[in-house]
Amino acid sequence: MDAFLIAFLFGLGYFMLKARSERERIALLSHHLRRYQIEKLMEQLNHAYLRALGEPDPERRAPMWAALSEAEGQLAQQLSDLAADIGQVPAEQTRLCRVSLPMIERWLPQSTLDLRAVLRVHAEAVRAATANLERRSAKARAHTLLAELMLFQHTCHWFCKSRSVASFRLLARHRTAYEQVLEAIAEPTRRAYLALLQGGPRAA
Repeated sequence: MDAFLIAFLFGLGYFMLKARSERERIALLSHHLRRYQIEKLMEQLNHAYLRALGEPDPERRAPMWAALSEAEGQLAQQLSDLAADIGQVPAEQTRLCRVSLPMIERWLPQSTLDLRAVLRVHAEAVRAATANLERRSAKARAHTLLAELMLFQHTCHWFCKSRSVASFRLLARHRTAYEQVLEAIAEPTRRAYLALLQGGPRAA
């Protein structure tokens, strides 16, 4: 058989398997996300934080921060509920692929992370940020929470596509590199998150 034809068939098979794997992961995450208003709340808070951070008058800025408490509480609770919800999904369906190869989560599960564990880290991070356990200023707290939400969004895109695609989308949408987000999140989040990345799959 012609070498070009062999390469073409191999490439076609690769992309078909990759597309199938992505469709399955997108369908799984979408099924759980549609029960919540997480994306809407994230968008609402993102715009509100940017407006507050850009307001130079402290007297006008203070009530802007105060008005966000309800949306923050809702988001923290919904992320916690999402993590618990996906925590009930079997491990073989929640493998987060380190390497962008189709079906690698089935062939080499030891090379993957557990999405359930990563989502628990995100949920706890947002809960801690909204509760302001570290007593940060309103401005510092907003920057931290924005970074925590960006990292959560990165994980969702990583699960559905790949780590490189997630990082590209983060840069394109927020003009922020993945490495910058890791620097901006709270220290407890960074430790827990990096421990998962370095330690492999952590089941519930």
